[in-house]
Amino acid sequence: MRIGVLTGGGDAPGLNAVIRAVLKRAEEYGFEVVGIRYGWAGLLNMDTVPLKYSDVEDKVGEAGTVIKTSRTNPAKDEATMNRCIENFRKLGLDALIAIGGDDTLTAARKLHEAGLRVVGVPKTIDNDLKGTDYTFGFDTAVNAAMQAIESLKTTGRSHDRVMVVEIMGRHAGWIALYSGLAAGADLILIPEEPFKISDVVEFVKRKKPEKGSLTIVVAEGALIEDYKGPITKDVKVDQYGHVYLGGIGEFLAKEIEKATGFETRAVAPAHIIRGMSPTAFDRVLATRLGYAAVELVRKGVFGKMVALKGTEIVSIDLSEAVAETKLVDKSLIELKNALAS
Repeated sequence: MRIGVLTGGGDAPGLNAVIRAVLKRAEEYGFEVVGIRYGWAGLLNMDTVPLKYSDVEDKVGEAGTVIKTSRTNPAKDEATMNRCIENFRKLGLDALIAIGGDDTLTAARKLHEAGLRVVGVPKTIDNDLKGTDYTFGFDTAVNAAMQAIESLKTTGRSHDRVMVVEIMGRHAGWIALYSGLAAGADLILIPEEPFKISDVVEFVKRKKPEKGSLTIVVAEGALIEDYKGPITKDVKVDQYGHVYLGGIGEFLAKEIEKATGFETRAVAPAHIIRGMSPTAFDRVLATRLGYAAVELVRKGVFGKMVALKGTEIVSIDLSEAVAETKLVDKSLIELKNALAS
């Protein structure tokens, strides 16, 4: 059995732990594993590297991905899909393990439907993949974001400032909400709940005189009412059609200072929270998912994604996994709003 493995989309803490587990389990069965470099781009360009467990056995706690990644879309047209399938055969692969988020696994689903033998492993720091309770990388990102927010709260208190912290989260506010709650942020703004600038200004006017300083956490994809779409860095889009988000923290800080006269600063930890060494939770989850992916390959079960349900690792159809974005629960939104009242 010859298995290809790739990592697609943004990097996430725990990717190397998955690869390590895949290699360990594969070698136990006598399977050969080929690393496909730079995600789907590697399959399109036949860019591969042989992998052995000994190459990665000490990388369980290392962030990033030893086989690199990219946001290449292999399913953007029929020609690229056919090239992927052709190269899969040229490489002599019996199966492919695709580790990625919504975009990577949507492409995996399409390629599976076109005849590729694919198993998916859910990866996204945003925790917005349906069908799994948690994705590896999320816990690490939350802890890193929480530490950043706590540090900025200290600076805010020292200067009696309003601190606006912009946290990653395109369509779902899981990282912003969890890290904001854990760090004791005064206000948390997420994509699931569009807000008015005037409401934020009134909140600051009401709360700052009594508290001295305030910390506001805003997800990069948070939506402002009466504003067309999210705040973006650029008009360009990636291969999946996503605009480059960023800047809502700076925008909001300027609006607050202009309306209230209070000194307001904006900070965006951004990619820093991606590159942290994975937490114990993420290392264990990633390892379990890697093992489970190889088990599906061994059994000849394809078109599936391994997932965490409660405390168990299960498998679900890729079509179910990417059917819709997993948004923040209403109960959590109610909790963060109650704490801000």
